[in-house]
Amino acid sequence: MTQPPKRYIVAGCKSWHRRVFGEVLSKLEGEWHYVGEREQLSLENIRALRPRYAFFLHWSWKVPPEILDEVECVCFHMTDVPYGRGGSPLQNLIVRGHRNTKLTALRMTSEFDAGPVYLRRNLSLEGGAEEIYLRACTLSADMIKQIVQDEMQPLPQTGEPVNFRRRKPEESRIAKLDSLEQLHDFIRMLDAEGYPRAFLSHAGYRFEFSRSALYDGRIVADVQITVEPKEPKE
Repeated sequence: MTQPPKRYIVAGCKSWHRRVFGEVLSKLEGEWHYVGEREQLSLENIRALRPRYAFFLHWSWKVPPEILDEVECVCFHMTDVPYGRGGSPLQNLIVRGHRNTKLTALRMTSEFDAGPVYLRRNLSLEGGAEEIYLRACTLSADMIKQIVQDEMQPLPQTGEPVNFRRRKPEESRIAKLDSLEQLHDFIRMLDAEGYPRAFLSHAGYRFEFSRSALYDGRIVADVQITVEPKEPKE
């Protein structure tokens, strides 16, 4: 008797997640389903599909505990956990001077980024934020393929946790920096779809910077200038 194909869910909320799903993951053996909206990730849908794994390339919402209990959920975190648990890992790594990191596949638990680890891969932090996210997404697809093929068992994290704090949009305002290199890093680490760009406010206008290139003694970047939003009156 022929066994039915195993089912898998891949969740992502950026355009590059859907592209990698279509180009790579959907072509792997088994039955693959993409989830791009919060409403699609329901306990009812999970129970109807009965997936072997649910992979989260990146997800902007908390996954309910009942879903974590129902299916083996795997996320991809851009640090060598337990170092760097928490929000905004890319930005927190770059402001700390890191040029390379680990992309870690770990089982999701009720405690953020504290679950056991399936595997880790080297990840460069060079380039703009969107370039890095694309690189991480492609690498995640390779890691998913290995997890599925090998039915890997995750191992508990070891070491003292170092927690990162999620950045707020106002922290994208350019403050005093010690060098052009630091300013270049600040601009590039925020240069991605859906993220608040590095900005300055002056004379009623807002200057948002992207596509930073560092040369000898100068930065060349794109700038978008808009009227600064007015503070609401109390």
